Amino acid sequence: MTPPSNRTVRLGLLALAVAGGLGACTPTIRLEVAPIQIYAKLDADVRVRLDQELQNLLAENPNLF
Repeated sequence: MTPPSNRTVRLGLLALAVAGGLGACTPTIRLEVAPIQIYAKLDADVRVRLDQELQNLLAENPNLF
C-alpha cells in the first residue's frame, strides 16, 4: 500500500477545515414562550341565563336531542 500523496492530504485537511468552519457557523434558534395568565371569574348570573336559554331552546325544539 502506498502512502497518500501531498495533494490528497491537503484536500483531506481542507475538507476537515471546511466542515469544521461550517459546523461552527450553524445558526442557533431559541424559542421562549412566556407563561400566560388567565383570570376568569364565573358569575352565577351567567349560569342562570345560560340555563334559561337552554330551557327555552329545548321548549322550542323538543326533538333536538
